[in-house]
Amino acid sequence: MTILCYHSVEPGWESPLAVHPDDFARHCAWLAQHRRVIPLREAIAGLDRAGRPPAGTAALTLDDGFAALYEHALPVLRRHRLSSTVFLVAETLTPGGRAVDWVDTPPAYPLQTLTLDQVLEMQEAGVDFQSHSWAHRDLPSLDPAECVRDLRDSRELLEELLGRAVPLLAYPRGRHDGRVREAAARAGYSHALALPDLPETPGPFAVPRVGIYRGNGVRALRLKCRPNYLRLRNPARAVVRRLRRR
Repeated sequence: MTILCYHSVEPGWESPLAVHPDDFARHCAWLAQHRRVIPLREAIAGLDRAGRPPAGTAALTLDDGFAALYEHALPVLRRHRLSSTVFLVAETLTPGGRAVDWVDTPPAYPLQTLTLDQVLEMQEAGVDFQSHSWAHRDLPSLDPAECVRDLRDSRELLEELLGRAVPLLAYPRGRHDGRVREAAARAGYSHALALPDLPETPGPFAVPRVGIYRGNGVRALRLKCRPNYLRLRNPARAVVRRLRRR
């Protein structure tokens, strides 16, 4: 009952965002054995009031559309027959492209994103693609009209390139506020996914996910798949709540 959020899967990039391929393979093997991994759209349709997918299930999401997914993630997903959703920064698929300038811990080499040919091949293999905004900007810092335009442009381009509906958005860095949630609705999305550092009120435009990062082994994955993980990760706040009830 967890929506997991990965970013890149590659060996040479020592960053929290880059899960080592060996760890990713072990994660997928564990998930295939211990969880029913369902398509994100099915998970969204079955969310309960706390924003959790159906019990005993998990959904795999990968943000940013890094090129390493084609080499290191796709074969593992195929081997275990796991559903997955990749959230694309739409501008990276334009003729002019977009440099990956939004990463805080870049490697010594330039990061690449998936080409359109790779995206279409992965889509044919069963990978779902959705929106990660137009240009991976900090959405709460944009004025409302600019935010709507960014999100709408992303959805419309991706729908044109993919030939299918793109109703889901993942906020860059998981950052959102009331104005951003309203902009997502106005831009034509049905749901938007966050990545909360602390528990937050879930809803259609604040669907919680749990981040998976470099160095997270199967033990960490098991913990993060627990339904109350987002509450457990902030024990100090839980202690305060208990004290206030006394």
